[in-house]
Amino acid sequence: MSVQDQEASPVQAVAGSGKPPAAQSSAATPFTLNASPSHLLHRAQQAAADLHAAALGPNGLTQRQLAVLAVLAEQDGVSQSELVVSTGIDRSTLAEMVARMEAKGLTQRTKSMTDSRANSVTLTPSGRAMYEDAMPKLADVDIAVLARLPANKRAGFVELLTRLAVPSAELEETKATSKKKKDKKKKKKKEKKAK
Repeated sequence: MSVQDQEASPVQAVAGSGKPPAAQSSAATPFTLNASPSHLLHRAQQAAADLHAAALGPNGLTQRQLAVLAVLAEQDGVSQSELVVSTGIDRSTLAEMVARMEAKGLTQRTKSMTDSRANSVTLTPSGRAMYEDAMPKLADVDIAVLARLPANKRAGFVELLTRLAVPSAELEETKATSKKKKDKKKKKKKEKKAK
């Protein structure tokens, strides 16, 4: 590398090492698999998936199917593109999954009234019944997942997971909703004390 290239480079080598700072720091710190956040998140997801599968049984809804049904239960008739955004499931996987769910009688696709290129997806009565039947089981799964943590760490853990999983715009909306709920509770407590 010429002197001009070194001066133009946005990442300067650490004096005497010949390596950029990021390369040097990662090489200096040995990798420990069981201390890797990405690995631990993957293992935690596997543990949650195992609990989910055990609770819902071999013929029950998968986590992804449940996510689709949950979105449809709140916003029936959304497009497949909106389902991709809401669930985080990639487009091709979601299209195949919705087709399989339609074949099982859980969902129904129709051409969108507003966009002739898009499909609207709705819950069928059996899809809604299956979703409602799964809700108590999913609540038990969430309790089992959080039970692995000390009680005083659970809310913070969910908040941190939300920061990792939810896009920042949605996170701000979630925070605003949470703040409104907290403010209402405080107001009710003040009114109760005033009486």
